[in-house]
Amino acid sequence: MAKSKTLARTPDPIRIVQLQADPRAQGPAQALVAAPTARLTYRKGPLIPAVQVFTIFWGASWKTAPQSAMIPRLNAFFDFVLKSNLMDQLAEYNTGSYKIVHGKRTGTATITTGLRGTSVTDSAIQTFLKQQIGKNGVPKVTANTLYFIYVQPGVRVVMGGAASCQAFCGYHSDIGGRTFYAVMPYPGCTGCTGDLSTFDALTSTSSHELCEAITDPVPGLGWYDDTNGEIGDICAWETRKLGTYVVQLEWSNKAGRCV
Repeated sequence: MAKSKTLARTPDPIRIVQLQADPRAQGPAQALVAAPTARLTYRKGPLIPAVQVFTIFWGASWKTAPQSAMIPRLNAFFDFVLKSNLMDQLAEYNTGSYKIVHGKRTGTATITTGLRGTSVTDSAIQTFLKQQIGKNGVPKVTANTLYFIYVQPGVRVVMGGAASCQAFCGYHSDIGGRTFYAVMPYPGCTGCTGDLSTFDALTSTSSHELCEAITDPVPGLGWYDDTNGEIGDICAWETRKLGTYVVQLEWSNKAGRCV
């Protein structure tokens, strides 16, 4: 669904997985603590009720070990998590015609061309995504489509004047209020891993952005808190095990805490 012309974005909605509060931390336990006054309110924008995730692994490094072995593991993570109780707990944010249900992964693509140098901007990522949609198996946009773009190691992602591993570990955004995507830079710094393995750091960050994209796909126009940001920002770096995977806790208005 396209964004209504009567809606206006918040000035600078939080949409990133920020670095751990202390880069020297020994693990997520040293991270940010949710504010007890947090409360998400609905801003009348779209949600993604039955999310359809398509993963894109961008860069030649995804064709070689050890990164190549991580692709099926990350795809299996989505296959599991999209049918899990993590999706069930988001149902408290149902509103109007948007009823959040289990989703599915619709496919994956590894694309080795178009990524040059050691830095890429969000603008370039948007251009890349628009060029790929409808090609290389990348599906066309629907109201439930969410593209997850994993950037190869050694490439810094720059978004809004900030850079990965300097200010953030991942983010989600939109193109024109109807193309929804998340960007996962490779976690090559302590601030984006703590004591987690690279894979666990990626699943934690991915779960953060997945839940935020579902509940606030056009940042600041879905479920949002003016002080604390989105559902995942409030609980940044608080993790739990879901099956065999590490995921991040998400804010629950109903419980009044991260769950």
